[in-house]
Amino acid sequence: MPIYEYRCGACGEELETMQGINDDPLTTCPACGADQLKRLISSTSFVLKGSGWYQSDYGSKPKPPASEASAAGGASSDD
Repeated sequence: MPIYEYRCGACGEELETMQGINDDPLTTCPACGADQLKRLISSTSFVLKGSGWYQSDYGSKPKPPASEASAAGGASSDD
């Protein structure tokens, strides 16, 4: 279940709550009771780190180093 962040426009209270994707957003602040609670857009905790999972999981043929390309005269083999 996703965790959503909310902030009250009246008192400034911030809170996090676990809600289903199809659940209606909260509107009433639990701290002051005002109907000014707004859902915040926040960064995700999903982070890709490292030297490129893209290259290892969705890789195509690796490009030859520049030294090999220049040794071949820069001509393509598709001529």
